[in-house]
Amino acid sequence: MRHTISVLVNNKFGVLSNVSGLFSGRGFNIESISVGMTLDSSVSQMTIVTRGDDQIIEQITKQLNKLIDVIKVVDLVEVDHIEREMVLIKVAPKQEHKAEVLRLTEIFRGRVVDSSQKTYTIEVTGDEKKIEALINLLKPIGIKEFVRTGKVAMAREGTAP
Repeated sequence: MRHTISVLVNNKFGVLSNVSGLFSGRGFNIESISVGMTLDSSVSQMTIVTRGDDQIIEQITKQLNKLIDVIKVVDLVEVDHIEREMVLIKVAPKQEHKAEVLRLTEIFRGRVVDSSQKTYTIEVTGDEKKIEALINLLKPIGIKEFVRTGKVAMAREGTAP
């Protein structure tokens, strides 16, 4: 089962390396990881997506909690939460498909952030299903490349343990 784990850490050199080392050292895969500062510049928030059964996730959370610079670990699968990703998609549509690309961008509440004579670069933010749906619709039109952020997630108000 896929789990999204929120990890609050001290914003120090080597913390990301220690967290990723914990995963690799135990043979666990990180599907995505996003890290950014919080309102307190001495603290960072990590959002880690991984897979495992309840026993593996429990082991991961216990091991994370043992790391010196980890402040708090929450498996967000256990609480009501919000998840988002962002994608940049460079599309090279034929002339007859340019209007369709712009229409899809609007439908998915995205925006064109760069354009040239041959390409549009589109930015879209949303949940994983929304991102996947847009990519699948644009593939036949001509995706040149795309990059995705990892998930960022937070518990809804009043639901964090």
